[in-house]
Amino acid sequence: MESLLKRTGRIHSAYWLVKLRWAAILVLGMGTFFAKRVMGVTLPESRLYIMTGILIIYNFFLFNYIKHLTREKQEPSSKRISRMIMFQISADLFILTAILHFSGGIENPFCFFFIFHMIIASILCTKLHSYIQAALAIFLFSMMVVLEFFRIINHYPLEGFAAHNLYLDFTFISGTLFVFSSTLLIGVYMATSIVEQLRQQEEELEQANKLLEEKDKIKNQYVLRVTHDIKGHLATIESCIDLVYSEILGPLNEKQKDMTARAYRRTVKCMNFINALLKITRLNLAGKLEKERFQLNKIISGAVAAVQTQASEKNISVKYEGTDSVYEIIGEQVLIEETITNILFNAIRYTPAGGKVILAVKDNVSEYLIQIRDTGMGIPKGDEEKIFDEFYRSANARKVERDGTGLGLSFAKQAVEKHGGKIWAENNSDKGSTFSFTLPKAAKA
Repeated sequence: MESLLKRTGRIHSAYWLVKLRWAAILVLGMGTFFAKRVMGVTLPESRLYIMTGILIIYNFFLFNYIKHLTREKQEPSSKRISRMIMFQISADLFILTAILHFSGGIENPFCFFFIFHMIIASILCTKLHSYIQAALAIFLFSMMVVLEFFRIINHYPLEGFAAHNLYLDFTFISGTLFVFSSTLLIGVYMATSIVEQLRQQEEELEQANKLLEEKDKIKNQYVLRVTHDIKGHLATIESCIDLVYSEILGPLNEKQKDMTARAYRRTVKCMNFINALLKITRLNLAGKLEKERFQLNKIISGAVAAVQTQASEKNISVKYEGTDSVYEIIGEQVLIEETITNILFNAIRYTPAGGKVILAVKDNVSEYLIQIRDTGMGIPKGDEEKIFDEFYRSANARKVERDGTGLGLSFAKQAVEKHGGKIWAENNSDKGSTFSFTLPKAAKA
């Protein structure tokens, strides 16, 4: 079964044909006016303008029909889209033949515009359908030429541009039809060959991507198991060192207490790293969000309260700027709360004592914009995007805290993107930086 992505791409192709037709309508209308009024070429002007009007009505109909098929974000079947594309290309061949008939027939050099339709067919249709379109184009053009030659239908010469008796010259007709037919068939062969190679490469890339995703999933599962085991051992070591450091098992001299304190701090840092790694690995493995409706205001209040102790120790003011409106959202509450808390902790960690951290929320109709501004040290130029990579830490951040994990912002980025939002960072005009992210009110699974 064809993927949703491919079906959506074919719908865009159908719309693309409509857009190209608007350009053709403009060229036809302006070309008729220019040829008649400026170049003095004799044309059945009224008939060509009628053709322009028919094209406009036809294109409006097609646009609304495609819009109808995709109403309420429904996806029509692949066969239905393919039939619609085939119909458009075939109808365009009939229309182009009619336009050529009223503008010189075989004497009009624009007859080779059929090649553009062959290229489009080769890109959007199968190889067989492309040759069918080429055969239809050759048949239509040849029938027009033959019917004009035997004077079954009228010939409309391009007086003032080309000799108007060429449509009766058998040698000229035979040579032109041969060149016309061979050009279309060779064009289809070349275009379909290139498209087939590109499609084959695309399939190979898709297979390689699926294989990488599977390997990445296996890697994450392995990391999760190993990290979980390590966490258990570290937790035991931490509790044992805590008992010794607290002198519950007996008094320690000054050197012993200093060494156990160092060991305890290192163990705590290692535990923090393991916990962060577990969080981001579980997030990578999570297929879908466990969505629920909740109030964004409550988790913001909880996040601000969670960082108050650390902020007070550095005499940093943490303020919330928002309205009294209730911000309702559908998503995974724990992920959003941890994201906001992590960014707030980062802001406090890298803001000097006496600074300020401001959390603001803005309602943007279909999404919320959350911004956390600080008066800290800012972000080195060029690192605005890198800081969201796993394990990456800016040079100035490493100076402030050597043992950071480099996983907090990566976790935040993945959590936000899993909800269908975007996250970015930028330096303030005066000092410090602002971390911004959006959250759709109805999160994407």
